[in-house]
Amino acid sequence: MKAFGWNMLLALFWVILSGNYNIGNLAAGMLLSYLVLAYVARDKPAFANYFGKLPKIISFILFFLWDLTKANARVAYDVLTPTHLMRPGVIAIPLDIKDEAGITMFANLITVTPGSLALDVSSDRKVLYVHLMYLDDEGRQLAELKALEARVLNLLR
Repeated sequence: MKAFGWNMLLALFWVILSGNYNIGNLAAGMLLSYLVLAYVARDKPAFANYFGKLPKIISFILFFLWDLTKANARVAYDVLTPTHLMRPGVIAIPLDIKDEAGITMFANLITVTPGSLALDVSSDRKVLYVHLMYLDDEGRQLAELKALEARVLNLLR
């Protein structure tokens, strides 16, 4: 059984034994069982990848929430002020991600962020075209999008 399966099984035992059937208790059981498994299976190489994922996931979530907050603030400022600061444009991002799931995840994260929209992927899957509401400095924005791509790639490894 995979590490995640063991984690879920222990968390479900936690919920059943505690008698408190709610999402908060399941989350507490997941965290507790994660810590127990990390201690018990610390020398098993099959579990090493599973325990290395949680810090990556937390880091990615915090990074993306910060990016999302900045984008929301910028769009809200532009909507609430009488002058419009938009300089829309399309940018081509050379992709380092090769698999379809990674490209889809990257494109969806771009689309969810206010002020940007993933338009299309080239037929050879080497370039992603993105429409940006604020294309001020193409080099800086390309670097920011490549940083997001690098985090997605790191998360999927």
